[in-house]
Amino acid sequence: MSLSPRKARAVILSLALGTFGIGVIEFASMGLLPFYAADFGISEARAGHAISSYALGVVIGAPLLAVAGAKLPRKGFLIGLMGFYALANIVAGFAPNMTTFTIARFFSGLPHGAYFGMAMLFAADLMPKGKRAQGIALVISGLTVANIIGVPLAGAIGQYFGWRWGFAIVAVICGLSTLLIARHAPVVPRDPDASPMQELRALANRSVWLTLAVGSVGFGGVFAVYSYLSATMIDTQAGPSWTIPIALSAFGIGGTLGNMIAGRLSDWSRFGAGVILLSGMAVMTLLYTITIGHWEWMSVAMIAMGTTAGLIIPMQMRLMEVAGRAQTLAAALNHAAFNLGNALGPFFAGLALSAGYGWQSTGIVGTAMALVGLAFLGIAYLDSRRPEPLPA
Repeated sequence: MSLSPRKARAVILSLALGTFGIGVIEFASMGLLPFYAADFGISEARAGHAISSYALGVVIGAPLLAVAGAKLPRKGFLIGLMGFYALANIVAGFAPNMTTFTIARFFSGLPHGAYFGMAMLFAADLMPKGKRAQGIALVISGLTVANIIGVPLAGAIGQYFGWRWGFAIVAVICGLSTLLIARHAPVVPRDPDASPMQELRALANRSVWLTLAVGSVGFGGVFAVYSYLSATMIDTQAGPSWTIPIALSAFGIGGTLGNMIAGRLSDWSRFGAGVILLSGMAVMTLLYTITIGHWEWMSVAMIAMGTTAGLIIPMQMRLMEVAGRAQTLAAALNHAAFNLGNALGPFFAGLALSAGYGWQSTGIVGTAMALVGLAFLGIAYLDSRRPEPLPA
């Protein structure tokens, strides 16, 4: 699509505001976990079910909505997804009990993957050839900026004014993104050849499944640590309460740096970028274990860990290459995979904690998951070198 640079920037900023809102509450809900657990009178382990519920919503909603929206105009589809996300967060903020809250978080997750996927495709099409990965990185920048500003702010609001305000503020942000998309995004004619069956054909591609496995397992290493960061700092008395937002913001700073690096690495080599980022993740999550109990060093470790979060970009570019005409489904599935990692990381780390291995076990679990993701990436690379593709 051909737009003036100014118009293209306005569209990308509108889309990035939506990813900012999603990123704020996706990550802030982990930092707010001790507060809504106390409000509902439940254990932190049970409160973690809301995080897994959201991730499950993403995993289920991403492919279903991508297939259902295959023949819908992209602009209208994006507006509907972001509007629904805003509404679901209002419901979560007013939830009277844990059951309602968990259900609301599940429904909040449904449009997540489809929105991210469609927004990244939109942004990639706005950029000149050879810079499509940088267009994707610009949309993802909303997510990384959320971790620098939005997540710490939501955490501070949760501590001093109540966790429900975090969800209310995100609903307003997502509502504003909906209005800006409606105003600035161009109307793109729908693909006359698009169909749900065409999108589903991507599921018969072995390369698609291997790429998704890299994200769902490998990226779980980050979430194994990040999901329990606030609880770790509180339980180990790593520092005063005001240091928790600083540690959360540190991850966002690292993520912003990693996002810019990953965009350029991905234009160079999808597999090379994946190897560098996953290897870094395996090392950084392991080093994190020796910083526990000291908020200054934990914050430094979170910056280092955040630099590896750009893994989503080379995996997205790889999916766009191997998915053929099923671009919408492939883009949505990428976020489903990463949110499956969001569920698997806390789940396996929670098992280690329940077994009594201590807070250091979250970093060890993170390292193990990153290494498994690296193994899947190696298999995907070997497959890509075959003269004939293997069946799924």
